[in-house]
Amino acid sequence: MDLQLTDKVFIVTGGSKGIGEGITRSLHAEGASVMIATRSEGAVTEHLLKELRGEGGNVHVIYGDLDTSEQCKHVVAKTVEHFGRIDGLVNNAGVNDGAGLVSGPEAFRRSIRVNLFHYYDLVHYALPWLKKSKGSVVNVSSKVALTGQGGTSGYAAAKGAQLALTREWAAELLPHSIRVNAVLPAEVMTPLYRKWLDSTFENPMEKEREISAKIPLEKRMTTKSEMAAMVVFLLSGKSSHTTGQFLFVDGGYVHLDRSLT
Repeated sequence: MDLQLTDKVFIVTGGSKGIGEGITRSLHAEGASVMIATRSEGAVTEHLLKELRGEGGNVHVIYGDLDTSEQCKHVVAKTVEHFGRIDGLVNNAGVNDGAGLVSGPEAFRRSIRVNLFHYYDLVHYALPWLKKSKGSVVNVSSKVALTGQGGTSGYAAAKGAQLALTREWAAELLPHSIRVNAVLPAEVMTPLYRKWLDSTFENPMEKEREISAKIPLEKRMTTKSEMAAMVVFLLSGKSSHTTGQFLFVDGGYVHLDRSLT
């Protein structure tokens, strides 16, 4: 299927690792140009750039912490300076930082800042260019927004707010034919997830099997490429009448009866 993304330009935050890396790779495979916005300087990001450029990809990176409005404005400006346009934005960067009720007000506020504010800031600064291209925004949220998890008030609040903003922006941007949707992962194996397993549990592989056994479809975790496929479809012209939606890529984790597992 031709997703009509050749030569289109997309910003992907956190686009060099985990779900973001999967999205970057999928956009590249569809012939799109990608600006990765990340704070993850180092060999992993540089290796990804070298690999995709070696395949003829037009992929670039801007390093910096997105929790300042100035950096978000810089990302948009540099993207336009380099590519001349913006056709879509994937708000993906964030971290489940465990800022729970016992962590205190400052930790809660910091978690909201790290996980939420840049979603707004990037759309705000990219808006003139999205209007020109009749572009698309995809917000990567989390099942935690709807299910809760315990011990992560800041992250849960930010993810819930991302869903609210998805519907709000979809409504506000209707006159400009800009579509806004959200995807909600549940259990996806990423470097951060692997680190959490390995650093938290005495037997991380056993814990991984225990988690996977609770996922109805095939008793396995969702892959980052499966997440990316949904995101890239939502960015594409093939989803031209889809907006304001929450799409769950989770093997039935959130909605199917637990008796199935």
